[in-house]
Order: sequence, then structure tokens, then C-alpha cells
Amino acid sequence: MSEQIVKRVVIAGGGTAGWVAAAALVKQLGPLLDITLVESDEIGTVGVGESTIPTSRSFHDLLTINEQAFMRATQATFKLGISFENWGKPGDRYIHSFGEIGKRSTWMADFHHFWLHAQARGFGGSLADYCFELQASQAGKFAKAEGVPINYAYHLDATLYARFLRGLAEPAGVRRVEGKIAQVEQHPETGFLTALVLASGTRVEGDLFLDCTGFRGLLIEQTLETGYDDWTRYLATNSAIAVQTRSVGPAIPLTRAIAHQAGWRWRIPLQHRVGNGIVYCSDFLSDDEAQAQLLGDVEGEVLTEPRVIRYQTGARRQVWNKNCVALGLASGFIEPLESTSIHLVKVAITRLIQEFPFGGCSEALAARFNAQSRYEIEGIRDFITLHYHLTQRDDSPFWDRCRTMEIPDSLAQRMALFRDAAQAYKEGNDLFRVDSWVQVLLGQGLAPRSYHQLARMMDADTLAGALATLKSNIDTAVARMPSHQDFLAQYCPAGDA
Repeated sequence: MSEQIVKRVVIAGGGTAGWVAAAALVKQLGPLLDITLVESDEIGTVGVGESTIPTSRSFHDLLTINEQAFMRATQATFKLGISFENWGKPGDRYIHSFGEIGKRSTWMADFHHFWLHAQARGFGGSLADYCFELQASQAGKFAKAEGVPINYAYHLDATLYARFLRGLAEPAGVRRVEGKIAQVEQHPETGFLTALVLASGTRVEGDLFLDCTGFRGLLIEQTLETGYDDWTRYLATNSAIAVQTRSVGPAIPLTRAIAHQAGWRWRIPLQHRVGNGIVYCSDFLSDDEAQAQLLGDVEGEVLTEPRVIRYQTGARRQVWNKNCVALGLASGFIEPLESTSIHLVKVAITRLIQEFPFGGCSEALAARFNAQSRYEIEGIRDFITLHYHLTQRDDSPFWDRCRTMEIPDSLAQRMALFRDAAQAYKEGNDLFRVDSWVQVLLGQGLAPRSYHQLARMMDADTLAGALATLKSNIDTAVARMPSHQDFLAQYCPAGDA
């Protein structure tokens, strides 16, 4: 213990990223570390990350968080997927659900190949018929029961979530220091960070620093000048406006992503309100136009003043530089279309716990961490780019740009593989599963020219019977479920926020 080189961990910034990091570190490595979080009540946070993906549940399991307590504290609702509206062309709608499509019946070919063969023979209905979570989301249903697996995530209030995690971290030993960071001190020879100096004059010394200062990247960029790779050529949106409204109806277990002429709008139902926002490219839509469009679309009483958020899609060239690790918006930003921002914080802090530099911040550790982080965020970049590029929309200059733009070779290869042979895959640190790629590729209108011929070994009656049974079982299970709103009222009712 006395020989440890890295013991004092300093987290610069609070918000979701800072308190996720603090809660995870103190829970998993608390006795080995001294953890200090520096934040200022005067500095606001972006705080609109209100939608998650199912990996949040695994992260909560690591922290032994009680689901009902968490959901009550954050006014959370359940999320079974995302409803994409007007993306392929105006009037289109499909759901990217978190569920498994069909059954994993063979190692040779995924379920969608059997469905494609049925389509070619004139039966089989919609692929959506064979996903339990998708059908439940469309019906506005939700339930948890022993022996009935359901894959879900959460809609949550990001500000309340940070407060909830702080309530776990501080009693467990995390020290919070209030104040603005006025200066970052570095070792004169190595350039390693040594201390944060606050406006009050207080010095907070550390061995490892986590940059959770948001887009400004106070440590990773302003101090260490790490560099940033701009991905605007793939993802052109650069602005968002967020506003909260009072709920006017039951909460549905879906995030809505509604495309418009220069981007998209989100609608996220919580227990006490609805989170709304518009994402757009300022080259094609002014702030005033975007705000008018957003406020014209929302339902219910507006509870907050609309606020504009500027961003540049891209990634830090290194998220671990010297003895600084950037988390959240400080590490890079992929727009929130598939709700990956909070996931990236959680996977990064989990990786840091696994690869913690107890013996010092070595180049080998940083290189490994950076390579894993880059692979993952590039995979997410490709998945988000797919939504914009694979479209038939030609009704605005923005969509013309998206439809005709050059895309990463890695994404072009995936699209060609699906177009030619209906093949989709997940490997390495890929976040999105085969089911996710298939739902979006088909939902955006890419029809495969061919598929695996294994299904030809089944006679048509057998295949039709198997598909009908699967659909019937899903329909029956969904019919028995309570409404999402009724389940929330019974399982985790939240009081006034």
C-alpha cells in the first residue's frame, strides 16, 4: 500500500460524468484511493442526457444500486427502444428496439435470413412482429417478472441522477470541494498534472486527474493540448435547444427521434415531465427558426427557458494523456441520437478501474486505454452516421448533403455487406449488436439483394408455422402486460421533483 504511486484521484467537474466516476471508483476501489471531486455550483452542466441504453443496468449492478430507489429519485421511466420517424423518408417510422429479433436457432445464419426467405416466398409479415420488446413498446406496455426476460434501459432526469450518485459517493468517502478551477499546475519536467488551484487559493493535489469539465476540456485540452478530431464531415449537426414540458399523457417506454428538414427532435417521457429538444445544423437552420419549430411541436406547458447548446462532433486524439483521463463531453461528443453519451462515461470508468495505474501512468497503459476507447467511439460514430446517410430524403439541402456525403470506409463496408448478402456482425468492443444493425439498416430502407440460403432447407409450411407460433407467443405475452404508466405507478412512483 505504501509503495503505490497513484493513490490521490482528483475529479475535475461534477455533473453526470463526475459523479458517475466518483461513485464507481469509491465503490470498487475505495479503500485503495483518496478521491476528491472539485465542482462549482456557479458552473452549469449540459444536463440534458436523459436517455440511456441497457448497459446502464449492468453498471448499476456493479454499484449495487437498488433500481426502485434510483428510479424514484430520478423520476425515471423505462425505455425499450427508440422510435425513428421521418428518417428514411417523410412519413416513415420504425423502432430500433433493445430486444432480440426472433430466435437464435442456428450458428450458421441469424434469424433475419429466415425472415427474408419467408418474404421472398410471400409470407412472414413484418420483422417487427418477432421482437417482444418492440411489440411491447408499440403497445405502450411494460412489466418485469421472473422467467420473462426483457431488455430495457431508462429515461431519467440527468440533474437528479448526478444528485443521486453524489448521495452514494460522499457517504462512501468521496470528498467534494466547492470552487472554480483558476489554474492547473504541471510538473516542470514531465508536464504531468500536479494540482488544481481554485479561485479561493485552495490547492488540490493529485496523482491521477479525471477531466469531467465538459466541452471545454479544461485539463485534457486547455492544459495538455491533446488535440481533437473533428467529425463534422460525417455528422453535420452542431447545435441543440432543450426545453422541458409538463406531461399531458401517459409515459411511453420509447424515446422519440423525429427527423425534420435540418436534423431531428427528441421527446423523452419522465414521470414528472417530458424532455424535449431539437438537434440541427446551424448552416441550414437558424437558432430562431429552430426554437420556433421546437416550441411549435411540444405538447404541454413549457417549464423551462429554451437554451442553445453548441457542440462539435468528434473525439479527443487521446482520452488518456500523461496522468489525465478525460470522461464524458471532455473526451469527445457523438450527438445523442442513440443515447450513447452516458454509456461512454460508464464504460470508460469501468475500463479505468480494470486498468487502474497503481504503479504509475505508463505509456503502455494509456496506449491500450486509448486504443479501446477510439475503437468504441468510432463504431458509435459509424452507427449514428448510418441514420443520416442511408436515407431517401431529398426535400432539403441538409438531407441532400447527408445522402451524398462521403462516409467512413468502415461504415461503407458494413453497408455493402448487408446490401449484398444481408450480413451484419458484432465484434470486439462494438457496442451495437447484430439486431441493432439489422433494425436500422432495414428501417432506413436498405433491402438486401441476397441472404443466407439455409432457410431453403425448411419447407414453406414448416417455416410459416414456426414464424406464426413465434408471433403468437409474443402477441399473447404483450397482451398480458400492464401499461407502462400503470407499472410505473406500482413499481417506482416518484414524488414531486
